[in-house]
Amino acid sequence: MKTKQPAAEGAFSGWTTRRWLRVGVATTLVVLAVLGSLGGWAMWRTSQITSELVERRSPALIDAIRVEEALVNQETGVRGYGLTGSADFLQPYRDGVTDEKAALRRLRPLVRSDAGSRADLEQVEKLATTWQRRIAVPVAAASPADALQLTTERADEGKSSFDALRRAMDRQQDHLQARRNASTRELRHAMTLRNWMFGFIAAVILLVAVLIFEGLRRGVTDPLSRLGSAARDVAQGRFDRSLDGTGPADLRRLAADVDSMRRRMVEELTFSEASRRLLDEQAEDLKRSNTELEQFAYVASHDLQEPLRKVSSFTQLLQRRYGGQLDDRADQYIAFAVDGANRMQTLINDLLAFSRVGRVHNDHNTVDLAQVMARTLENLSVTIEETGAEITHDPLPTVVGDTTQLGMLWQNLLSNAVKFRSPERSAHIHVSAALDDGAWEFAVSDNGIGIAPEFQEKVFVLFQRLHTKDAYPGTGIGLAMCKKVVEFHGGRIRIDADYRLGTRVVFTLPAAGSTAAAAQREPQP
Repeated sequence: MKTKQPAAEGAFSGWTTRRWLRVGVATTLVVLAVLGSLGGWAMWRTSQITSELVERRSPALIDAIRVEEALVNQETGVRGYGLTGSADFLQPYRDGVTDEKAALRRLRPLVRSDAGSRADLEQVEKLATTWQRRIAVPVAAASPADALQLTTERADEGKSSFDALRRAMDRQQDHLQARRNASTRELRHAMTLRNWMFGFIAAVILLVAVLIFEGLRRGVTDPLSRLGSAARDVAQGRFDRSLDGTGPADLRRLAADVDSMRRRMVEELTFSEASRRLLDEQAEDLKRSNTELEQFAYVASHDLQEPLRKVSSFTQLLQRRYGGQLDDRADQYIAFAVDGANRMQTLINDLLAFSRVGRVHNDHNTVDLAQVMARTLENLSVTIEETGAEITHDPLPTVVGDTTQLGMLWQNLLSNAVKFRSPERSAHIHVSAALDDGAWEFAVSDNGIGIAPEFQEKVFVLFQRLHTKDAYPGTGIGLAMCKKVVEFHGGRIRIDADYRLGTRVVFTLPAAGSTAAAAQREPQP
């Protein structure tokens, strides 16, 4: 019975890691943009209120107080001059007029945008102008005597008008102070809001970071860690360990692909194990069969030696004792028997030598081919002298192999080159050597009768002959034995099809120190 998945799991089960990351990054950017906008607004609001307080409210209050101080200085100077007639009191008056103008010049722009403050300033200016026109200016302009009289006459009017002016200035300052206090409270509220806003932004950023970390852990790192752990178990040989994928769709697909690969590996290993067991059985059977065949060939060759030796001995004895005493046909029959026995003896010896390649002589050491070549030429010295053959060779290297088998290789190749010389010219044979990609390539070139292209592969087959025994004696085992020796040493042998001046046999042997040479040093089964 299948359980019904939640709607959310079904809706998001097809999302890949890339899609989750894109959505997560986009959501994070949106949240950060919103939070940044809120933080920017809070900073802007605080800055606006601070500017309002610093650049307008506080300077306006300060300049209103300075206007009041300037008018008080004017009133004190005018009153002192009017009562005493001393011109010294006019200096504070004149300073007050200058300070008043400067303070009003700064105050007017500050209250221009505020209707209430602008009305208060207009009222103060109106009352100040009235007081100055009626009291201050006439007294300051009069002589000391006239100033005393004018001050006495207008004392009540001056007091009442300046008191009205003072009350207007007090109202103005109270209103400006109230607005400044309101701005201060608003600034304090804005700063509190800003601090709370930044605290909220920090909390949201921390929450987003935690959510991102947790999402990456659950959706990416944990599934990858479990998948990696399971893959390492499989790599260590626990092929029964299944790889179950979790997380985004692409990670589940990856786990499914890896598990599918694991199942294919299990199938391949099962098949390979069965094939290996079958190959081991077949190899064991083949090894046993080859051993039996080699033993049979060896025993058969030895067992054939004794009766063949008797046949050869008695036929030769007949030939020596009764040669010329019988008729010509009898002598011919005896000659046929002697020749057949000798050829059979040679064939058995060659078969015996062929069966020993890789079985009896199997001692791989460093071999100086120049010394092997010298011994081979010494063994062939009589044949070389009788035929007038000329044999030359390049400097020969040192290889890893079996000295006896390599001697058989040179013996067969050089004797074949001398045997199959052309009757029309003297035999010239040259042995070359060249190092190519970790292996020595040798070539035995002659100017003999050559080998037709259609027979260049067949000459390496056992008992394959291209000529009659009367034309060229032999058993047809020589090149087959060369091939077996070369392949036993890890090389290849062939006839150069492009060579037209005679025959060129090309073969390779691993160079000393190469991987193939190192493999040849290992014991052969």
